[in-house]
Amino acid sequence: MAGDDFLLPEGFLVGAATSAHQTEGGNLASDWWAFEQREGAPVAEPSGDAVDSYHRWPQDMDLLRDLGLNAYRFGIEWARVEPVRGRVSRAALDHYARMIDGALERGLEPVVTLHHFTSPAWFTEAGGWTAPGAAEAFADHVRTVAPLLADRVRYACTINEPNMLAVMHTLLDRGLDAAPAHGHIEPDERVAAGLTAAHRAAREALRAELPGLRTGWTVANQAYQALPGAEQTAAAYARPREDAFLEAAAGDDWIGVQAYTRTRIGPDGPLPVPEGAETTLTGWEYHPRALGEAIRHTAEATGGGVPILVTENGIATGDDGRRAAYIREALHSMAEAMRDGIDVRGYLHWSALDNYEWGSYRPTFGLIAVDRATFTRTPRPSARLLGEIARTRRIPAAGSEEPAPTP
Repeated sequence: MAGDDFLLPEGFLVGAATSAHQTEGGNLASDWWAFEQREGAPVAEPSGDAVDSYHRWPQDMDLLRDLGLNAYRFGIEWARVEPVRGRVSRAALDHYARMIDGALERGLEPVVTLHHFTSPAWFTEAGGWTAPGAAEAFADHVRTVAPLLADRVRYACTINEPNMLAVMHTLLDRGLDAAPAHGHIEPDERVAAGLTAAHRAAREALRAELPGLRTGWTVANQAYQALPGAEQTAAAYARPREDAFLEAAAGDDWIGVQAYTRTRIGPDGPLPVPEGAETTLTGWEYHPRALGEAIRHTAEATGGGVPILVTENGIATGDDGRRAAYIREALHSMAEAMRDGIDVRGYLHWSALDNYEWGSYRPTFGLIAVDRATFTRTPRPSARLLGEIARTRRIPAAGSEEPAPTP
């Protein structure tokens, strides 16, 4: 973004995101917990206690409030609420009700996710998203938690990254060894259809119970970039892996953009990270402007009529200076899209805390560092940078190179 600073609209959400399984710890009734414990599971380490946010959420929210952020995306874990089919845990419902109240008391807008990759073990053992009655089972869960959201939550996400969930099923069916080197796997069609049906059933259940609630889902955006002559190849890759899920958001109240890096496409398909390019701890190319590209593509794919929330955007790095630089440039690209008339309502950084990244604690995405031995939380300078943007609603112009606030 060149020129003047960009002033975010009044009421714009600037915050951070987490998921239940990745932060809470001890999610014993979930399918992912069972997967992690399985002999030979392809995980470097199980989630275990995660970062103990199930007990330390008040401290986490205090830190976000004190940093100046105004929103927090977190999840309600289905496996805790309904650990056995048809048996609801009142203690779990009370826990999540207190979390929602706690966010509001601290001036944090609660953006609540109802499914973030993990399901109850009983649901998966019964066939998961392709089983008869799967959509209704999820809608029943949504109806169970709806009273927690009433008159307190404005934004609810039904399902996080359904395209990645469907990809995971393809991987599990074919085996990890069958994955292509570029990693861009086609989603399982039956699982994708089941997730879409579940999303729509949940959306209608929430609208019936809570007419004022804004519902949507989030999509993992790849920011496909076609090299000259590869436009049709790029479209063929984007269609099943991203666009079908974006188009399914037609009629939703919002759509979540989740972007981290770009994917270059040549005539024969995805290309490796350019030689010499900076990469992150996940091996992804450092490319913060992927956010603006993903926002523009999402607006185009949804016809421009669905408001956008950036529900995830961030970088796994041990160098917080690079995280701060990434945040600045990503927000510049978001501001450019907003200046061009795209309706973006919020930016939620991934992640609030260092957490369990689906097999390992090594990739550190957090605005707040977490000591794994003591659970001590330490805000990084990048967190103070984002907090300053939240307080002032001002995205400094590109090239201003303002340093991140010191600890």
